[in-house]
Amino acid sequence: MIPTDFRMLDDRFRYLDGDFFVERLHTGDRKTEGPAWFPAGRYLVWSDIPNNRLMRWDETTGAVGVFRADSGHANGNTVDRQGRLITCEQGNRRVTRTEHHGTITVLADSYQGKRLNSPNDVVVRSDGTVWFTDPSYGIDSDYEGHRGVNEFGGACHVFRLDPATGDLRIVADDFSRPNGLAFSPDEQRLYIADTRQEPSHLRVFDVLGDGTLAGGEIFATCDHGRFDGLRADSEGRIWAAAWDGVHCFATDGTLIGKLLLPESVANLTFGGPALNHLYITAGTSIYALRVTFNGAR
Repeated sequence: MIPTDFRMLDDRFRYLDGDFFVERLHTGDRKTEGPAWFPAGRYLVWSDIPNNRLMRWDETTGAVGVFRADSGHANGNTVDRQGRLITCEQGNRRVTRTEHHGTITVLADSYQGKRLNSPNDVVVRSDGTVWFTDPSYGIDSDYEGHRGVNEFGGACHVFRLDPATGDLRIVADDFSRPNGLAFSPDEQRLYIADTRQEPSHLRVFDVLGDGTLAGGEIFATCDHGRFDGLRADSEGRIWAAAWDGVHCFATDGTLIGKLLLPESVANLTFGGPALNHLYITAGTSIYALRVTFNGAR
């Protein structure tokens, strides 16, 4: 347990808090990422990227174990509308779905004959479409994947996939290193982090009826290190991972507060029956905190 350290930077953050202590559920991994909450089983799955494995924490027992030993150097994970795990496998350069009976279905591994770089983070919209970022971190070295060639001439894209038809399209092509992404509660806006731009920032797009994006202006910039994963809460605020903790932005892009943590934060997700449990992957550890706000459903 560590004391909870919420820092209010704007009056709109006044009533956003939670438990007096942040619980460290697990530590000892090499680099944690991609938390995904499974409400039916009441467990959390996350990636330990360099160790090439997916981990699992059981809320009912507190037990931690290996969910999948060979994860393809998995990074981002999410749960689709049917309760199946969707995973960005950096090392295998693909996006996969774990079926209920355990088999793995490849959703995307190439675009117009070119291998994907190393899918990083992923979200699923209510219409079933899968949106993911494809920077090159997993092919830059053998640390988080396998050193390889960017077959897009160095470019890194954001993709939209319709699993029902197999249609894969580029929805954004002007990022340096697209990373975390999250829809607004009404799914009319999509927020995407560009980690390697200086300064690291979040951009916001309008989601059009045909599944394309418009806009893309800078929504917020990072004042401590770089942004990584992000989530929206039920009121449309954006909670973004950064080097000093989790940053909270109002819908107008104002940084209104922070949750400071002792390790650099990579990603986060909401869980629990009311989506008011905040689960955070940071450094070598997993942190949890029950809060006074709720994640977007």
